[in-house]
Amino acid sequence: MTDIISYRGPDGEGFYIHNNLALGHRRLSIIDLNTGDQPMFSDDKSIIIVFNGEIYNYIELKDELTKYGHNFRTDSDTEVIIKSYQQWGLECQNKFNGMWSFALWDEKKQQLLLSRDRIGEKPLHYAIFENTLVFGSEIKSISAYGMPRIPNLELLEIFLSLSYIPAPYTFYKNIYKLKAGHCITICGNELMEYQYWDLPEIDENNMFSNRNEIFENFESLFKDSVKIRMRSDVPYGAFLSGGLDSSSIVALMSEISSFPVETFTIGFKEKYFDERHLAMLVANKFHTNHHEHIVEPDTFYESLNNVVYHYDEPFGDSSAIPTGHVSKFAASRVKMVLTGDGGDEVLSGYTIYQGEKFSSHYQKLPEWFRKGFPSFITQFSSPIKGSVRYKLNRVQDVCYSSNLDFQNRYLSKAASIDLPAIKQVTKGLTVFPIEEFLHDFMRKCTYKDSFYKLMYLNLKLSLPDDMLVKVDRMSMAYSLETRTPFLDYRLIDYLAHVHKDIKMHHFERKTILRKTIGPMLPKSLLTAPKRGFGIPLREWFKDDSFTEILYNLEETIPYLNKSVVSKIAKMNQNGEKDYGNFIWMLFIFKKIIEIGNEKKS
Repeated sequence: MTDIISYRGPDGEGFYIHNNLALGHRRLSIIDLNTGDQPMFSDDKSIIIVFNGEIYNYIELKDELTKYGHNFRTDSDTEVIIKSYQQWGLECQNKFNGMWSFALWDEKKQQLLLSRDRIGEKPLHYAIFENTLVFGSEIKSISAYGMPRIPNLELLEIFLSLSYIPAPYTFYKNIYKLKAGHCITICGNELMEYQYWDLPEIDENNMFSNRNEIFENFESLFKDSVKIRMRSDVPYGAFLSGGLDSSSIVALMSEISSFPVETFTIGFKEKYFDERHLAMLVANKFHTNHHEHIVEPDTFYESLNNVVYHYDEPFGDSSAIPTGHVSKFAASRVKMVLTGDGGDEVLSGYTIYQGEKFSSHYQKLPEWFRKGFPSFITQFSSPIKGSVRYKLNRVQDVCYSSNLDFQNRYLSKAASIDLPAIKQVTKGLTVFPIEEFLHDFMRKCTYKDSFYKLMYLNLKLSLPDDMLVKVDRMSMAYSLETRTPFLDYRLIDYLAHVHKDIKMHHFERKTILRKTIGPMLPKSLLTAPKRGFGIPLREWFKDDSFTEILYNLEETIPYLNKSVVSKIAKMNQNGEKDYGNFIWMLFIFKKIIEIGNEKKS
């Protein structure tokens, strides 16, 4: 079970096996290189822990625990978890500022505690198999124990709509993800799940709106978040994409560090996807030790096989491919990097937030105009192909979605094709409808304004189950630790209370970051358009060979509607629609099913 994920921890291994308990660990050494080996024991050997992640405030917690009379044998954050558990019990989870998944055995209580960090930076999968609780960082560890992977095809509509499988589900029956901010205790035959953290309750009529105070508090919290994430006993650096988030982190790291920051950028020959010139402006301004690498595109099948192997289940976010490239590049020089992930979620910076603001204005227009304008665009754009057509399609989609309620508007933007088309593709299957899943998910959300509802969805759903999964699997595939200053829980809690007009002044994205760290950055970076970290999928799938494979899908997955899939492939090939992401998801799903069929035979 540990050997199969040795890339997550190539620096050592450790085991504790006693009676009916077995704990295994692979170590990636970042802090306390000499005395931080795991499993780690309490002084009286009654508590044993295996731990993946980092507790960034371990120094402060160590000082606090020392005042309570605790003594420490190591300089490790792992020992701080043990002592914190001894002092505060399950409440210790709320004391940690970090990213983690850990399993802690309490011999006196005969109890196992499984815990996952607040926002889901580190993974934890589990299953009950042959009267045994089996758990691990990745699904492949659970499979290595003997748990069969039986596809749960009921989740196919959810996958094709969101591009990922949300917790607590995996694509396999009886294998689960522990949800972010949750823990499980197992005592005897009793398994109990608890939620120890959630987004705060907010008073939408009394949100924080003092601009100067908000900017000052944000800057102070953000600087401290960067500072404590730079605690390391090994060489480290930062991903630098040329975007506002990663550039802000590099700016603050350069202020704090006594030596040049190592920065890593990948570039592409396709000009639209290449941001090296912006990254270089930042590197020059802050005198970083900058490293650039031009990515030669993998073959399609190299990319496909790499994603399928490391994610274990259908995962359709194609930005996993360039994330893998930059991780591999950085890992050749450092063992840890800070990244800008989470900035869009915490600062409400995605363009979809602009869409929510636009919708509130668009819905005030006369109904005849609102209903007729998208149809006019359809008629106008029908003879046009290529990039102009794609832009007109986007305008049409924004106007169309602005007429919808919040949930359907979100789905129209989250899904890479229309929801009715997804339902046609899966017509032969009994599925868990995406509308039902989202309705159940949002029942726990008490926020009323659609802007804040979107914030809730991003922080509780797409961030832990898509964005952080993408980065964790691809970075750990190359034994590289990533740390995310924007996801400090203090920032998340504070910014959840900030009024939307402060976060987004008019339609300006990330106003708070622009007004605080922005003045430190090159001016041209502040005016650059937002670009995704992606690859030109739609161009890949214009090739006849891919279209032919899609036409013959019934050989592998006969329960999909071949005629609808063929129509989607043809529209992408002709340049009528950009269906690249959706076709990529079909190939991912096809490959997962093929691997499952091979194992059966």
